[in-house]
Amino acid sequence: MSENAKKILIGIIVAVIFVASVALVVVGQKHIGPKGLGMMMVGLLGLVSLLGLYNRQYK
Repeated sequence: MSENAKKILIGIIVAVIFVASVALVVVGQKHIGPKGLGMMMVGLLGLVSLLGLYNRQYK
């Protein structure tokens, strides 16, 4: 696999994780109780993980 294809694949995976994490946070707000809180926490974990991966390259 070429470097260009690898970068494109990683970009697509990151975009999918980002959209899924934001969707979990938004949908979790609609559910009241532990289920909604759990969904929001998983979404927040995904967003913070992506932020950590992004910031790791600038360390």
